[in-house]
Amino acid sequence: MEDGNRSFTVDEALVEMGFGKFQLYVLAYAGMGMVAEAMEMMLLSFVGPAVQSLWNLSSREESSITSVVFAGMLVGAYSWGIVADKHGRRKGFIITAVVTFVAGFLSAFAPNYTWLIVLRCFVGLGLGGGPVLVSWYLEFIPAPNRGTWMVIFSGFWTVGTILEASLAWLIMPSLGWRWLLALSSIPSSLLLMFYKWTPESPRYLILQGKKAEALSILEKIARTNGTQLPKGVLGSEMETEMEETKSHPTENTHLLKPGEVEEAPPPVSKIVLKPDSKGPLLVLLSPELIKRTLLLWVVFFGNAFAYYGVVLLTTELKTSQNSCYPTEKELTHSSNDVNYRDIFIASFAGTFNILISSVLSTSHGHSVLGSSVVEV
Repeated sequence: MEDGNRSFTVDEALVEMGFGKFQLYVLAYAGMGMVAEAMEMMLLSFVGPAVQSLWNLSSREESSITSVVFAGMLVGAYSWGIVADKHGRRKGFIITAVVTFVAGFLSAFAPNYTWLIVLRCFVGLGLGGGPVLVSWYLEFIPAPNRGTWMVIFSGFWTVGTILEASLAWLIMPSLGWRWLLALSSIPSSLLLMFYKWTPESPRYLILQGKKAEALSILEKIARTNGTQLPKGVLGSEMETEMEETKSHPTENTHLLKPGEVEEAPPPVSKIVLKPDSKGPLLVLLSPELIKRTLLLWVVFFGNAFAYYGVVLLTTELKTSQNSCYPTEKELTHSSNDVNYRDIFIASFAGTFNILISSVLSTSHGHSVLGSSVVEV
């Protein structure tokens, strides 16, 4: 086959160019988004007790400060995915970064409980778009390396929790919760500062028929990594990404058993549905994906339930004398009763989980990794 007639896909181009400097830049930017999300979630452990002491809130009102964040995330998780699919990954995550930063920063100036609840709900709305940034990051990573580099990327969550615990340790005893809220919004502001240097996902562009733009970004990746694109022309239709899987592994290749490679194209083509053929939720619940969807939902629910349950309970473990009707002394000093050092140590322990997960994802594959990793 002549090189001029050969067609290559985005996945094949990424594999050919390999993981290099460009992917490290993408990792750093997306990692900052993960740090920002982790810090905004971790601070919930510290703000609740402090605000309860200041405004004499009931236990139900204090817990609502956390609940509204997750309610906002529930709405944002579905909404921002639709925005990203229709208008691009870059527009999707920049909107979420703006919402998260503005609402997070203004939370520090909330004059009363109602305003704090409203602003934290908007923070949750922005945080719900976190997976958009994750998708953008993964679409620049060569398929054979995505498992390992996803684990490494997840390590930024641990970095964020360590930074937030350290910040709370330094800020809360002297300056208070308002300064903690304001300083915790800095990582989100960094996403805005460096946004203009972020490229659109070539996978998204090629699926939108923007072949020239996708090729331009792939050429930029090749120059940055000091490599070259495959010979031939870039495929411009969704179906071309299912061709020539023998020569280069693609993301879909990992879903097939070795004996089924020859018969792979027909069943895979059923899974790849056109964006306008069904809604996103209906695609996930289609016969081709229903088992995987339910499995991932159950696993993620269990991980999230255990992780956030432990994190949000951490600050309460120190105050074992808490009761339904706290005394005046407890209301005055409860924010200072938190042992920030112990929380820092607990957060730092997450680094060991990253090391173990990296080894498992490299030597035993994604199935073993999925059974061993609780959200980091």
